[in-house]
This record gives sequence, C-alpha cells and structure tokens, in this order.
Amino acid sequence: MNQFTKRLILLIVLIAGISAGVIYMTIDAETLLHLNVFKPWSLLGAILCIAVGMYFDGSRLMHLVWISGERITLSQAVQVIFSNYFLALLTPGAAGGAFAQVMFLRRAGVTTGKATVLVLVRTILSILFLFVCLPVVFYFDNGLVPWFSSRGLILGSLVMIGGIFAGIWLFRTPWPKRILVLLTKKMQHRRRRKIFLLYAEMKGAVSLLSSSPGSMLRVFGESALSLLALYSIVPVLLLGMGIGVDWGQLLGRMVFLNLFLYFAPTPGGAGIAEGGFVLLFNEFLPNGTVGIVAVAWRILAEYLPFSIGFYYTVKVFGREFLAKLDKRGSIH
Repeated sequence: MNQFTKRLILLIVLIAGISAGVIYMTIDAETLLHLNVFKPWSLLGAILCIAVGMYFDGSRLMHLVWISGERITLSQAVQVIFSNYFLALLTPGAAGGAFAQVMFLRRAGVTTGKATVLVLVRTILSILFLFVCLPVVFYFDNGLVPWFSSRGLILGSLVMIGGIFAGIWLFRTPWPKRILVLLTKKMQHRRRRKIFLLYAEMKGAVSLLSSSPGSMLRVFGESALSLLALYSIVPVLLLGMGIGVDWGQLLGRMVFLNLFLYFAPTPGGAGIAEGGFVLLFNEFLPNGTVGIVAVAWRILAEYLPFSIGFYYTVKVFGREFLAKLDKRGSIH
C-alpha cells in the first residue's frame, strides 16, 4: 500500500470519526422529530448553490488567466477548481491545493511562473473579500464575538483591510526587496532562496492585481458571487427543515467561519470546521440538529467537490500519477 492510499484512508477515517463525534455530541430525543419534516428539495437547492459557486469560481479563474495574457476554457478552469479541493483536503493547511491548481493550469498551457502567480492571486482575492465583509458582519451581528465590543471589532477589521491594501501598495515599491536583503544576509543560501522566491511570487501577484483595475474589479465581483453562493448552502438546508432564516446573518457567520478555515492547520479544516459551525449556528437550529446540519454542510461543500476532484485527477493524469506524487513528496 503506497503512501497516497494510506493518506486517503486516514482522511476517510478522520472525516468519519469527526462526523460521527459531532452528531453523537449534539443529537437528542428531538432529532428524529425535526428530521421528519425535512424537505428533499433543499438538497437540490444546495447542489444548485454549489453549481453556481463553482461556475463563478471557474469564470473568475478564466478571466484571471486572460488578464495574464493566456487563454483557458471554462471547462479547464473548473477542473483546476475541483483539483484544488482534492489535494487541499489531503494536506495540512491545504498546501497541496496550490500544487494541484498549478499542475492543471500547466496542462492547460499556462506557464509554471504564471500559474503560480494566478493561484496566489485567486487566494488573495477570496481572503480579501472575506476581510472586506468583516466590518459589515460585525456591525449587524453584535453577538458574534460577545467578549469584544462591536465598535472595536469593526475598527480592528478596518485596520486589517487597510493593512492588506498598504501591503499591496508596498510591494509595488523596491522597499520589500531592500528589507529582505538586509534581513537575510546571514541566512543559509537555500533558505534565503526560498524567501526570495516567495517574494517574487508576491511581487508577480501584486503586478497582476494592478495591471488591469477594471478587469480585476470584475474578477473580485465573481469571487464574491462564488463564495456567497457556496455559503448559501446552509440557509437553504435550514429552509428545508422549515426554519425561518435571516439570510444575511447566516451568510455573515459563514464569512467569519470560512476566514478562519483559510488558516486552519488540519487537512481541509477537518474538526475545526465542524466545531466552529456548531458554536456559531447552534442558536439558529432546533435542539439535536446542529451536528447533522454541520456534517451535511461539509459533505456538500467539501467532500462532494473533493470526490469530483479525485475523479478529474485520475482521469486526466492517471492512477500512476498519484504514486509519482508520493515519490516526489508533493502531498506530504
């Protein structure tokens, strides 16, 4: 049994264990009563949300590639998106997702250097949208972080947004390189080279972000539509249970949760996502149902795209490629 198969089995066991644990810890005598009123149409609605989210995610990647001077089809872009779900879920911190995206972009004819920058820009735009949403989320949801004042949270999030834009501006100047030269003078050559490679990628990402403001604004809008569609899975599931929902508040909490998941150390945020969901959404759901909804959300939002990404990876590159990944250490 190769290392990839072991990792896949371990992931399945981990997901099954976490899902069973979350349901066991939250289930009670009223659970079946509430599930009996569940409407199957909401599952179709949730799948529609996924389809819309993936469409806009693929569309924004396609337009990003066009801005860089290359061309890919929407079909190729969607394969890149699903491959990200596949390898991201297999690696801590989703590190393998970036490699998967570069791999599929290269196959679509994009050079490695451009592909690396495009993947970085795609991630930056998603995180930037979540940060931009934070002041609005904190303003309208006073109970989200009860141990801090709403005013302080809004001010803090505005400072972070300002810091992101200041960082983007700073990378358009020679100062970051000068500072790195001073800070890395006494470092080993290999470590110093990695730092400057990361700097070059960030520099390329900033150059791309500022190269075509109008087109980039369109891509940012597509990022927003993609993420909001994917986050709408939760309100749709709640509607299927006959629960009245405050759509804006639910989406706000999904924004808050998913921002933290970008920095989760576990594969695909496993465990942290479910625990965070229970903490943030327990007050909106009937007793005994929050764990089941959390697991249903993860299956639809993560594990279904993971399975499709696995299919595309095997179809495009073959099973032998997965073994090669092991030998190269790319998924470790």
